[in-house]
Amino acid sequence: MSEHSSPCQQRSPAADQMRRRTRRSLVQLAFFGVILFLILFLNRPQSNKKTFAWTKIRYKTTSATLPEARGICPGLAGSEKPALVVSRVAADGDSSWFDGLAHLYHLCVYTADAPADKNSRHLQVPANRGHEAMAYLTFLIDNYAHIPEAGVVFVHGSRWSWHNDAPDYDNAALLAALNVSAALEPWGYHNLRCDWSASTCPPSTPPQGSLETSLQAVLDPWDARAVSDKALPRALAALFGGDEYKGSGELLLGRTDAVRAQCCAQFVVARNRVWQHSRDEYVALRQWLLDGSSDKHFRSSNAAPSDDRVAGRILSYIWHILFIKQGESTAQSAYGGVDLERLNAIACPRADECYCRLYGRCNLEHCTRGSCYGQYRVPPDFRLPDDWAAIHS
Repeated sequence: MSEHSSPCQQRSPAADQMRRRTRRSLVQLAFFGVILFLILFLNRPQSNKKTFAWTKIRYKTTSATLPEARGICPGLAGSEKPALVVSRVAADGDSSWFDGLAHLYHLCVYTADAPADKNSRHLQVPANRGHEAMAYLTFLIDNYAHIPEAGVVFVHGSRWSWHNDAPDYDNAALLAALNVSAALEPWGYHNLRCDWSASTCPPSTPPQGSLETSLQAVLDPWDARAVSDKALPRALAALFGGDEYKGSGELLLGRTDAVRAQCCAQFVVARNRVWQHSRDEYVALRQWLLDGSSDKHFRSSNAAPSDDRVAGRILSYIWHILFIKQGESTAQSAYGGVDLERLNAIACPRADECYCRLYGRCNLEHCTRGSCYGQYRVPPDFRLPDDWAAIHS
C-alpha cells in the first residue's frame, strides 16, 4: 500500500471550511424560513366579511364632573344655512377670511387656545386637546338640538394649508365651491379631500393592527402616523365597547383588517347622521379625550393616549365610522354592525367622482382611482413655503 493517502481519504482545510459554511447557511436559511412562515401565518388573509360593533360610543369616564356648556354657536337655532364649524388656534393667524363665506354658511368659529371667559357661553372649548376634535365635539354637544337641516361642514382654521384639496391649497376657494347638498346625498357624510395622498385608502397601506405597523411604531416612535395606527385597534375597542358590550359583533381589528379613511379631518355631515348618535355619546367621546390628559395615576387605562398628536389622529379615523349612514346597503350589515369592507369602499370614493360631486370639477382627464393630474399634489415635506399666503392672497 502506498504511504500516501488517496485524495478520497483526505480532507483539506478548505473543504472543511466550505462544509461548515454550507451548514451555517442552511441553518440560517431554515431560521429565516421559520420566521417568514410565522409572519405569513400571522398575517394570512382573512375574510373581509366582518361585522364590527362600532355603532355606539360606550366609553365610561372616571371623571366626577363634566365641562359646562360654553360652546354655543350664536344664532344657530333656525338657521337655514349649513353651519361652518371652524377649529382654529391663534397661530392660524387672521381669521377674517371666513367673513367672505358668511353668505354661504352660518359661521361657528372656535379658537381652542383662547383664554377662558367664564361670563360667556359662546364658542369656547374646555381644553386645547385633540387638535380639531375638541372644537368639533364641543359644537356637537352644546348645539345638539339645533343642528341645521342643511348640514354641518367641519374645517381647520388655516386658509392656506397643504391638506386643502385645491391646486393652490386655498380653503376659502374650496369652501366657496363646495356643493354641500350633493356631498351629503349619497351617504350623509363626505370628507372634503378627493385625492388619496396621505390617506389610508391605497390598498398598499399596511393594516393598523399588522406586524409591519407595530414594528414601524417601535422603530420610529416619533412617527405620529405609525404610533396612531398601532393604537387605533385598542382605541376602537375602548370607545365602542367600554365595559358593558356583550354583543356579537367584533370590536378589535385583526392583523389584516384595515380601516381605510381619507386624511385630515375636514368633512361635511348631515343633521340626521349627527342624530344617529345621542348627545351623551359625543359627551363620552370628548371625555375620552379629556381623560387622556389627566394625571397618569388617576386616568382610566381606556382613555385616549396622552400624546395629543396620537389622540387627535385616532379621532380622524373615527368621524366617518360615526357618520356614514348606517343601514342596509350602506355601512351597516344586516346584522346591525358595521361592515368593514363596505365602510372602506364608501370612505374612499374615486377621485374624479369626488371632485365632480363636491366641487363641480367634472370630466377630468388623466385620473386614477386616487388622483387626478393637476388637481392636487403633496408639497415637499408636507409644508407650504412661508411666504405662500402673502403671495397667493
